[in-house]
Amino acid sequence: MVFLRMELPCWCFLLLCCLQPLSAHSDFFTSIGQMTDLLYTEKDLVTSLKDYIRAEENKLEQVKRWADKLDSLTATATQDPEGYLGHPVNAFKLMKRLNTEWGDLESLVLRDTTDGFISNLTLQRQHFPTDEDQTGAAKALLRLQDTYRLDANTISTGNLPGVKHKSHMTAEDCYELGKIAYSEVDYYHTELWMAQALKQLDQGEESTLDKVAVLDYLSYAIYQQGEIERALEYTKRLLELDPEHQRANGNLKYFEFQLEKQKKAAEEEAQKQKERGKRETPEKKKKKPKRVSDHLIPERKKYERLCRGEGIRMTPRRQSRLFCRYYDNSRNPRYVLAPVKQQDEWDRPYIVRYLDIISDKEIEKVKQLAKPRLRRATISNPITGVLETASYRISKSAWLTAYEDPMIEKINQRIEDLTGLEMDTAEELQVANYGVGGQYEPHFDFGRKDEPDAFKELGTGNRVATWLFYMSDVTAGGATVFPDVGAAVWPQKVTAHAIPLINIHYC
Repeated sequence: MVFLRMELPCWCFLLLCCLQPLSAHSDFFTSIGQMTDLLYTEKDLVTSLKDYIRAEENKLEQVKRWADKLDSLTATATQDPEGYLGHPVNAFKLMKRLNTEWGDLESLVLRDTTDGFISNLTLQRQHFPTDEDQTGAAKALLRLQDTYRLDANTISTGNLPGVKHKSHMTAEDCYELGKIAYSEVDYYHTELWMAQALKQLDQGEESTLDKVAVLDYLSYAIYQQGEIERALEYTKRLLELDPEHQRANGNLKYFEFQLEKQKKAAEEEAQKQKERGKRETPEKKKKKPKRVSDHLIPERKKYERLCRGEGIRMTPRRQSRLFCRYYDNSRNPRYVLAPVKQQDEWDRPYIVRYLDIISDKEIEKVKQLAKPRLRRATISNPITGVLETASYRISKSAWLTAYEDPMIEKINQRIEDLTGLEMDTAEELQVANYGVGGQYEPHFDFGRKDEPDAFKELGTGNRVATWLFYMSDVTAGGATVFPDVGAAVWPQKVTAHAIPLINIHYC
């Protein structure tokens, strides 16, 4: 399955049903739910900072009043020093000021008003995100950019589909994103974001960012992608700003040498072709591009298309066979008088959505129980069977058992009544909260033939179905896609999906 969350937060929880055998806090970027705590931490720090500013302003106001008073006094006294000091009171006050009052002023100036703020900052810093979090959030932006085919300018200006709280990126933000891509040896995204930073600087954005640094990264990233001529152009522009730049001067000579080398090689090849009578015509006949069959498209490209709502294989004829109904699961006593609303979402495999199947009150209770336990989601190593984190699963999860709260037991019973699957062999309810650009790349929820011991520790046998509740809406993205069959279903709060286990992908 794959989730790639475009707009967050997204909460869901799922139940994985199994067959009984016949015999025997860190990783903030992976969970929006926990990232919300950081907003309150920052708000508290801002309050503390404002207290510090007020204390500093009060101190400066006292110093200013003292300076104004002395400025006026000394201006008068220095016009007639002897006459001024001829008055014994003035002489006494001069001694007093220099001996006592200037010392008091010194103490005032040296008084440290930072204690409260620094103490609070030091206390809160232990809960701050790490470099890994910043890198993870940056990679999430790049992942969203690729999956939903967003250009850098669209992201920088905050014009993302469905967003409510628009936010602009500064040239410095773009530069930092480019640097992170560079550190990951991702020259494609390095170029995109350094070019965006340069564009914003060229448009006159006020910034302390040095164009030379941006051009340095940009030219090198372009060179690494094999475009020496463009890299040379940016290098020349860099040298116009900083003629003494040592690396750029070296690159200039190297790029010019390589271009000359390429030119000579092209001329030699053309001469050889001429001698063989195989000179190519100026214009090659344009061939009509062949349509790539769906089964030849790489799986990643296939799921990215589905996440964007493209490539969904549901014909109008098949669509006409999907229905809505009131459902009581063969007259289950709990649903005879109040059947649930069920709608078909896909025919092969058969996927249904249950509407209004969980209440807002239940959702809040589940979140309340799960949030303190959220931990980075893991995957089972197919070789060792050991649980471990993976870059292709960006979320946090918590597990809830029926005995912890009557409401969890009630939810479990509801699933059993509607599916006919016994909860005795089901796993605990897994609550998932996806982070920035959260996802779970293509995977199987069940153990395949080459993974006979995938769920040995559970003692429940293999998984046969997934029940997926949605506890939040998303304004864009967030689909669950099935690359093998070209299917995609989208989250909708207070609904649930019943899914047979095949290759699935959470976008």
